[in-house]
Amino acid sequence: MEKAFNRQKVLLAHLQPTSPSPLLSASICAAGDSAAYHRTAAFGDDIVIVAAYRTAICKARRGGFKDTFPDDLLGFVLKAVVEKTNVNPSEVGDIVVGTVLAPGSERAIECRMAAFYAGFPDTVPLRTVNRQCSSGLQAVADVAASIKAGYYDIGIAAGLECMTVNGIRNVPKVNPRVEAFQQARDCLLPMGLTSENVAQRYGVTRQEQDQAAVDSHRKAAAARASGKFKDEIIPVTTKIVDPETGIQKVITISEDDGIRPNSNLAELSRLKPAFKKDGSTTAGNASQVSDGAGAVLLMKRSLAAQKGLPILGVFRSFAAVGVDPAVMGVGPAAAIPVAVQAAGLELNDIDLFEINEAFASQYVYCIKKLELDPEKVNVNGGAIALGHPLGATGARCVGTLLNEMKRRGKDSRFGVISMCIGSGMGAAAVFERGDCVDTLCNVRKVESNDLLSKDAR
Repeated sequence: MEKAFNRQKVLLAHLQPTSPSPLLSASICAAGDSAAYHRTAAFGDDIVIVAAYRTAICKARRGGFKDTFPDDLLGFVLKAVVEKTNVNPSEVGDIVVGTVLAPGSERAIECRMAAFYAGFPDTVPLRTVNRQCSSGLQAVADVAASIKAGYYDIGIAAGLECMTVNGIRNVPKVNPRVEAFQQARDCLLPMGLTSENVAQRYGVTRQEQDQAAVDSHRKAAAARASGKFKDEIIPVTTKIVDPETGIQKVITISEDDGIRPNSNLAELSRLKPAFKKDGSTTAGNASQVSDGAGAVLLMKRSLAAQKGLPILGVFRSFAAVGVDPAVMGVGPAAAIPVAVQAAGLELNDIDLFEINEAFASQYVYCIKKLELDPEKVNVNGGAIALGHPLGATGARCVGTLLNEMKRRGKDSRFGVISMCIGSGMGAAAVFERGDCVDTLCNVRKVESNDLLSKDAR
């Protein structure tokens, strides 16, 4: 093997340009199975995240954003990614917004209005995407894919949900044909009942669910107290109306308002099941109904270097998979291995996970199923404490994950974001810490490989 490495050095010396090129590194020539996917910071066509910001997440109908228009929420974060990076808005090739509950055409128009509020010229297009709870992450994946394909050089992936304005509703008119198809019928199950199905089918206890909720609030409260969320939250100045007097007051919101630092098992155990009389899913161990928005700025590494922008993270892979609609919450357990394998990695290569806590039942199940170290998962809390504005959650998770990886430095290289999806799906994406640079540290020992030359065996 030593002879093979020496020959690589000689070859690279002949190929080395007069000025060092960021597109060439020893790992490009690395032999062996692990060379199938190059995982270094040296590739100019890497799709990178240079900024990720969000609003605080507030309780729907009674939180800080209850009187704020959805397009205003989105406008704040779109403006933030441009102002904080000094990117020319006219250079943005597309804005893709993940959003779920509002009627599609109405929300698309509101999002276009938000782009104008944020200072984008009319030449910049915008579209919405709806893959239920993964819509924000799907927007990131769509923008990354479009940049990789060469459709444009710079894109913004965003997420928006205003559950004060648009609540979760049943399908208004159902095709009678659905009665003949069990899984089609299960697509209509209330999400809370799918949580109960997960708990019952996979033996997740009420105490496990309540403990997960306590842990979520405890970790989120600690993160907020230590200022960890300040790197991702942009303060929003808006109005709030007193429901009794009608008096308007101007306020600035810069902190999530759903975190309960004193949450404990004794209190949670007294809550009644919310969806099934003898069930275990309660208002205390499920995600909060919330308002919020987030935005992520993506481009190629070479362009980010040209503009002198710091790289927060690298987009490595994405996967969306289908699962049984009756237990839709198991989606992350199915999607995460697919996304990790697509990135040329294994589960034990992942340093941090952000798994959306739609319900404690499915969150606990996914950790158990994948045999994840709980100390690596949702280290700053999750949707049970922070809230789950459906379309915005994926964008929120990008900022939360990448900022935490940046804080941890060399101890955290790869991270995963994942969530379950209504009607029976799961989505996951793999990210790499933005400032990570190495050469051959990812190469694994290959016991036998017929592709190696004789002196490399």
